[in-house]
Amino acid sequence: MKVLHLISGGDTGGAKTHIINLCSKLKDVVSLKIICFMYGQFYEEVKNAGIDIDVIQQSSRFDLSVVDKIAHIVEAEGYDIIHCHGARANFIGMFLKRKIKNKPFITTVHSDFDLDFQDVFYKRVVFSYLNKLALKRFDYFVSVGSALIDKIKGLGIREDRIFLLYNGFDFSKEIHYVQKDEFLSKFLDRKVFDSKIVIGNLSRLYKVKGLDVFIKAANIIAKKYPDVIFLIGGSGPQKEFLKQMINEYNLNDRVFLLGSIKNPYDFFNSIDINVISSYSETFPYSILEATALEKCCISSKVGSVPDLIEDGKNGFLFDVGDYKGLAQKIEILLQNKDLIKEFGQLLSKKARERFSAENMARMQFEIYKSILSKK
Repeated sequence: MKVLHLISGGDTGGAKTHIINLCSKLKDVVSLKIICFMYGQFYEEVKNAGIDIDVIQQSSRFDLSVVDKIAHIVEAEGYDIIHCHGARANFIGMFLKRKIKNKPFITTVHSDFDLDFQDVFYKRVVFSYLNKLALKRFDYFVSVGSALIDKIKGLGIREDRIFLLYNGFDFSKEIHYVQKDEFLSKFLDRKVFDSKIVIGNLSRLYKVKGLDVFIKAANIIAKKYPDVIFLIGGSGPQKEFLKQMINEYNLNDRVFLLGSIKNPYDFFNSIDINVISSYSETFPYSILEATALEKCCISSKVGSVPDLIEDGKNGFLFDVGDYKGLAQKIEILLQNKDLIKEFGQLLSKKARERFSAENMARMQFEIYKSILSKK
């Protein structure tokens, strides 16, 4: 079985992590190649993982000259399946499908496609429309988590063309990180974080990530607990808006924007409680990355997160947008600090058992077999 994966190559979120974790295990059971459309961090990480990858550069997002080049590779190298990831690859895949006959085209839906470009108006109008147009042309769909299945069906897709595949993490790999003091000292004076409970949120600074919810909850906690600080790691278009929020709440000595974080494990090793405050998610990798270090997690009740976090049993959930609910969950942990460690261990145990990269690759292989048998 030969599978060609297409992805933009500029990905920095869950899609990037998903395809690296998936292909690092999948390459042992299928012959695969990744083609992306730009050089960058994604390309370097894939190469370092020992995965076959080529770059066919586009001069712009709408440069369709790459279509003929990819079509030639598909025919010359005899790929059985073309598997796309993300809006740009879907757009290319739509045109590629016109040239490649009798081969199944699959796309993995990593997020809510109506919210992917929410922060930039013209992208929200143009790219969202083009992505949904492209999605309707695919033969089969892989939904990252159960919550997106109804969304995909809303495009007019039959349920028998949709497969469920949870994100998986490679818990067997060696994780490298610097110690807490070394990492935090790059951003903060030691007296700011010394002997403090550290609550963190690592995400891109986009509206959908609900960082306003995180800051509002921090405002409640900061008034009652002087020994707690809040860290936000990531970059994005909401940076100035979030800085303004922090100023308005007078939280400059309690809530800190750290900017882009190169190694997520440096961040997760330095916090005590991991928070996901998003308005929408599928199955965020930041939870799995944090569980690898046995970090306790509080998350908004989004996507398939409740399939991992059982509220009050191995972590906490709160309703989307409910900053008071988030603050209440944080307060429970601050009043019973033993739960922080206990929940972290329990969550890590469940993640390792059910959401490993090995399980993900095995399920993806079965999906490929099912699709080829239908062909």
